[in-house]
Order: sequence, then C-alpha cells, then structure tokens
Amino acid sequence: MNKDIKLDKSIFRAYDIRGIVDESLTTEAVKLIGQAIGTENRRRGKNDIVVARDGRLSGETLLAALIEGLRKSGCNVVNIGAVPTGVLYFATHHLGTGSGVMLTGSHNPPNYNGLKIMLNGETLSGKLILDLYKAIINDELENGDGNLQEMDIVDDYVDHISSDIQLENELKVVVDCGNGIGGEVGPLVLEEIGCEVIPLHCEIDGSFPNHHPDPSVPENLADLIATVKACDADIGIAFDGDADRLGVVTKAGEIIYPDRVLMLFAQDVLTRQPGASIIFDVKCTGHLPKEIVKSGGLPIIWKTGHSFMKAKLKETNAALAGEMSGHFFFNERWFGFDDGIYAAAR
Repeated sequence: MNKDIKLDKSIFRAYDIRGIVDESLTTEAVKLIGQAIGTENRRRGKNDIVVARDGRLSGETLLAALIEGLRKSGCNVVNIGAVPTGVLYFATHHLGTGSGVMLTGSHNPPNYNGLKIMLNGETLSGKLILDLYKAIINDELENGDGNLQEMDIVDDYVDHISSDIQLENELKVVVDCGNGIGGEVGPLVLEEIGCEVIPLHCEIDGSFPNHHPDPSVPENLADLIATVKACDADIGIAFDGDADRLGVVTKAGEIIYPDRVLMLFAQDVLTRQPGASIIFDVKCTGHLPKEIVKSGGLPIIWKTGHSFMKAKLKETNAALAGEMSGHFFFNERWFGFDDGIYAAAR
C-alpha cells in the first residue's frame, strides 16, 4: 500500500465520485482517479475513452487533470469539451468507444465537482467505484502514454435527435437551464424539433447566480412558472446542472412530477412496444404501476440511482425507465441512458 497517497475515501460514493473542490476533490486526486479509470478501461479490453465537463468554475482545471491521468494509464482520450452529460453518453455510442467520463457536480452547490463513469457500456457503481480507490492506494495502476484528440460532437447529437423527433404543431416552450451546461444545447435541440423557445437562465455560469440547478425542488421552478404564465407558453422545461434530469411545468404553472411524466412516456412507448417492461424507482407513486399495466406494459420496481437503473435496463431490456429525481432512460429509439434534453424532446 502506498502511504504517500492522500485520497479521501468519502468521495467514492454509491453511483459516482463527488467532493468539494480543493478539499476532498483535489487536482492530484482527479489525476490519480483518471489513471485508475484508464487502468480499469484497459483491463476491460478498451483503449479509447471520451471525456467532457459541465459548466462549473473548476471544470477546466480538473478536466486537464483527468485527461493527464487517463493518458498516463495508456488510454487514448477524446475530449469533447463542455457539454451536457447526455452528449457525453451519446458520444460513447456514436464514436464506438463504449467508455466515457463526465466531470460534473450535477445539481450540487458550485464548490462541488465529481465524475460519472461508464466503461465498456457499464455505468460504474458501488463496489466498482470502490475498486478504483483500492487500485490507487494499492498502487495497482498501469502506466503508458495515451494520445489526445479534441472533437465537437454537438451537431451530431442535435441531428440525431431532430432526425427522429419532429413536432406536428409548433409549441411555445420556456426552457430554464438554471445556468447549467444545458444552456446552449437544450434550447438548440428543442428549436430543431420545431419549438419556439423562450430561454431562461441559459447563460452558462458555474456560480449559479439565479437559483440552484435542481428541478426536483419546487422553489427552483418559481422563475419558470412565472415566465410560462407571463409569456402564455404551452409548457415549461427545466434541467439540472448537467442536464441529465428533467422538470416539467404545465401551461397553468402546475408542476408535473417525474412519476406522472413517466406515465405519459410509458403510455406513448407502449403504443409502439406493447407488453414492454417499464422500470421505475421505489419513490414513485403507487398509481404508476397500475397505469403501466392499464397501458399494456409490465411494471418493474427498482432501487434509486442512475447507475442501478441503467444496469437494470440492460439486464431486462426494458423499453423505458424513470425515477422520481427526474432521470429518464429511453431504450426505445435511444441508447438507454438518462438525458434530460432528449427526454424533453420526447
């Protein structure tokens, strides 16, 4: 065991790595974590990995550290820059790497950052995340010299969605990105599918000056509700800090909670895939499984957490999954990962 390594074990959590920048999550820690991720990626027979970051103030510095660590393991890195989490997940499929790391603090306060990790199509959680910690402290890291490539994937992402989804009638939509990284791509996707978009707090600012970027908390939707009413919009859409979660508000300013949004998605998907499985987490209403059955689907209840949901989706080949936090995972016409922007388009 390498006693010289200073690494806070508490940042290795159930379904991601997360900590306070320059306290528990230091540049040196991110470099070592990058090398550990790269080591595990290579052990899985993969040499390439995509990386991206959200709009947090610490993003640029920590992404450079992550890339350095990944390359030190011998992995070749494709950096797609500052984009929403869904774009990173999309890139792992689109570029055929199967592996990617998203540097994001999600909906946490500005002084936090973290990493969401996918290797060879599997989102790391639980023991697999702890194994990265063990590999670092036991000095079991591979060494090499991977190369670096920069790439812009946003146009491909927007085209992929807009080629599949087009609205018959134009909707007036207010989009509140909470100054998160969804601020550019979110409105762009919705415009491309045929919406008239009224942007709200779409300037990317990692200090989150207007409100916390967490649409699961009703007070964070107050600006959106007021703007929807003031503009007489048809619907209001909100994203979290890395735009992998979705909040929805009606024309009348009522919040449609994620379990009810999932009912709507399930009804739609089951018209094309009757009998398909729909997964939801334990926090959802008891009405949801009844609605799924009524629509001709098979309800599956599962534990909360985006990585647990994705694993269950893969195992059961369900058509759709969702959880009360606002994560939605489409396996029908999409890749089975959580993406608030894609869910908004649907």
